[in-house]
Amino acid sequence: MSIARITGLNLFPVKGLRGLPLDAMEIEPCGPAGDRRWLVTDPEGVFLTQRTVPDLARIAAVPTGNGVVLSTNEGQCAVTIPGEEAPIGTVSVWHHQVQARQAAGDAQAWLSAVMGRPCLLWFMHDTAARPIDPQGGRPDLTVSFADAYPLLAVNRASLDALNATLGENAVPIERFRANLVIEGPPAWSENGWRSLTVGGLRFHAPTRCTRCVVITRDQQSGEAPHPGEPLKSLGQLNRLPEGIVFGVNLIPEAPGRVSVGDPVEIEEAG
Repeated sequence: MSIARITGLNLFPVKGLRGLPLDAMEIEPCGPAGDRRWLVTDPEGVFLTQRTVPDLARIAAVPTGNGVVLSTNEGQCAVTIPGEEAPIGTVSVWHHQVQARQAAGDAQAWLSAVMGRPCLLWFMHDTAARPIDPQGGRPDLTVSFADAYPLLAVNRASLDALNATLGENAVPIERFRANLVIEGPPAWSENGWRSLTVGGLRFHAPTRCTRCVVITRDQQSGEAPHPGEPLKSLGQLNRLPEGIVFGVNLIPEAPGRVSVGDPVEIEEAG
């Protein structure tokens, strides 16, 4: 058993856009409240991420009471949650086809101008619309527009170990786009986590998180200042049967609230 603490919480209101640090967050069955409920797609409804559109990192997203504000250094756009009169369409997120409501046209125009390509913005109005990856949970569990699971947690010690090999090319924890940053356990011990409790709220850890080119992107500019890194070095340090790994995916067992400073207990590891 290992004792640790939460030292960072991050919300990603729009999938693929810049994250927002928080002091506390409400946890719902499908993930943090307001996390990845919005989605940017191409005109055909296929989701866009930093894998293929790195400029998404240039856009900040801050939730408001009735929507979200998108901004870059050049300007901003306030978007309201689409009402029942908004068009409903089908969007594609990996192998899932999900019904979502389309945001107002000014949001589409603003995003398209910033991205330099036609874009659409959608809102997940039904959080029960997308089932979780069957590898890690019951078929009745759901997830937002996140890749596969409700939350992602990373271990600060593992970043320290990675940065020790990167030297002057060290990267910040933001590269890994995690909801929970945990400090205390030894580096790479998260590879074996199976369940943990954060401030009294229990999470199941069904799978480790495989990594891709997104971690090479600066989360302010979208640029890759050191092409291939830190993915290449991470592959030398923590390549497992499923691929290059950093962090673990989480499923909450019940709704609740987590805060920076909350104690973390690793209940089961293997």
